[in-house]
Amino acid sequence: MTPHISRRRTGLALSTAVAAGALLAAGLSSGGAVAQPATAEKVPAAAPAALSANAKAGLLKEADTAKADTARAIGLGAQEKLVVRDVVKDRDGSLHTRYERTYQGLPVLGGDLVVHTDKAGATEGVTKAVKAELKVDTVTTAATPKGARKVVWAADGTPKLAFEKVTKSVKKDGTPQELHTVTDAATGKQLFQWDAVHAGTGESQYSGTVEIGTTASGGGFELTDGERGGHKTYDLKNGSSGTGTLFTDDDDKWGDGTPNDPATAAVDAAYGAGATWDYYEQVHGRSGIKGDGVGAYSRVHYGNNYVNAFWTDSCFCMTYGDGAGNAAPLTSLDVAAHEMTHGVTSVTAGLVYSGESGGLNEATSDIFATAVEFHANSEDDVPDYLIGEKIDINGDGSPLRHMDEPSKDGSSEDYWYDGIGNVDVHYSSGVANHFFYLLSEGSGAKEINGVSYDSPTHDGEPVTGIGIEKAEQIWFKALTQYMTSTTDYAAAREATLEAASELYGADSAEYQGVDRAWAAVNVS
Repeated sequence: MTPHISRRRTGLALSTAVAAGALLAAGLSSGGAVAQPATAEKVPAAAPAALSANAKAGLLKEADTAKADTARAIGLGAQEKLVVRDVVKDRDGSLHTRYERTYQGLPVLGGDLVVHTDKAGATEGVTKAVKAELKVDTVTTAATPKGARKVVWAADGTPKLAFEKVTKSVKKDGTPQELHTVTDAATGKQLFQWDAVHAGTGESQYSGTVEIGTTASGGGFELTDGERGGHKTYDLKNGSSGTGTLFTDDDDKWGDGTPNDPATAAVDAAYGAGATWDYYEQVHGRSGIKGDGVGAYSRVHYGNNYVNAFWTDSCFCMTYGDGAGNAAPLTSLDVAAHEMTHGVTSVTAGLVYSGESGGLNEATSDIFATAVEFHANSEDDVPDYLIGEKIDINGDGSPLRHMDEPSKDGSSEDYWYDGIGNVDVHYSSGVANHFFYLLSEGSGAKEINGVSYDSPTHDGEPVTGIGIEKAEQIWFKALTQYMTSTTDYAAAREATLEAASELYGADSAEYQGVDRAWAAVNVS
């Protein structure tokens, strides 16, 4: 399932595919433009520009007004229509507008595409999840299953009429499940299935004394961050449904740094949400998860002894368990950033949470969780290429995942191989995590911020890193402009090379670094 990128000089991500992202594999118990990012002078002209919520809304409205003309311009059939999903504007004025597609009024799953235009509005190219022409008989004699909707399934390259049904339940470990099942409308055969729930001033447990956004209310304070889209933090009080109770405090001093105070987990969650918001806004010019200036919300103290955390699109929220013995909430900075990034992926590339695209989805959350750590640069949570090192999920002080050599965790994959799409997405993600580490830091033994790494390569050849600041720019541009719902590892390589070429030039060391890092993890 490889996206097709067509570049020429001229003019549905699976909307239900990514609803949430859990940190662990299931069942594992353990007004106008705003100021440019602070690092703008170091950012290439082809990097995404900062947009205010009003500016982005204006671009979305313009795209919606012109969508019929755009559909004709890019050669869509008379029965096809575009639905505007997202838009990214580069600093040089280029636009990258993401659309879902309908056919005879039916949603096309796997029909998403991105139209690339220059600053004058001329189309430069189109990135499609699936290249196949849509010609589908939408008439069926089969009865629509109860609770299902009729769709066009195009993600496997052969468009056909299908039914999509969502079944909600709860897994053994307490994680909610939203299972999407797509069946052939003619034969009843199952075509695809995925789970849309992909299984961090106060005193925090993991990041020391931190500043968090609060709002004065009724003579006291509530945990609502007015500076970051109104993000709120709620207490589920060990429940597993609903929004919970908004945290409040009399003197605006929250938590005591231990799990004995329920507000401590709230401090970590609010801090993590704020640091993640700041990262995306200051480094990539994106105001909030959707880029619309609107905050999400967090729920802490989910369930009892629940050892996981997850993002859910349906509530646009992060949810955190308290860990084993309710003593180690999964609210560390990198966990918070990981979960919020699932939301960013959902509203941009929409990488379907299964197969290789699912591994890329998980890796994207790990990649930007790491980038957020480096951007925050906390003395109490020193930046590293380890995931979940603070929450001690294994009980022995080891991290959940290692980006320099993913297989250190005993399950993750270091390199691509044919069939890796059949591996749990939390472990197939190792290939992209390894790629990002190599691209950032290079191969071989080294020490970074007091942590020792020794990253191997599939071919035994060395890789020279280009630095995390450039690596994160490349991955973000690739994610938001050139990846689609069906992107696999080969297509991710193509997307990152395209991004590196536009940002730094096709003859640049950065472009060569991307090419070499993919080769080092056996992706060509």
